[in-house]
Amino acid sequence: MAELSEVLATITGSSGTNSFDVTDIKHPDALFALAFDDTGRPIGCGALRPLEHGIGELKRMYARSGTQGVGRALLAFLEERARELGYRQLWLETRKVNQRAVNFYQSRGYQVINNYGRYQGRDDAICFAKDIRLSIKKQTP
Repeated sequence: MAELSEVLATITGSSGTNSFDVTDIKHPDALFALAFDDTGRPIGCGALRPLEHGIGELKRMYARSGTQGVGRALLAFLEERARELGYRQLWLETRKVNQRAVNFYQSRGYQVINNYGRYQGRDDAICFAKDIRLSIKKQTP
């Protein structure tokens, strides 16, 4: 988490720590995920917390620079767990200047939405949402 905060401060000028409280993940419909390399060294993290009924919020997403597929794996894991917990959508915020994150979320089906909550009126913020419900394919007889 400290490494993530340092990276965010370099990119955006803010560590992002003011928008996440560790007690948020003590909720039964919340979780914090860690990714480890083969030696047991942490190389990524991400959190899921309830935002509104049926809507979860992704927080503290991070994959160490130089790793491959860690962010994708963490996001897939969090989306799957969110579905299991009954969430219909996931929302998140990042800074517009963090183009790597913006591109990452857009490439994974997240759509820009109006800024919500504490991000309303913040021109430096960009918010995303994704409907995570599994589409049920019609079976033919």
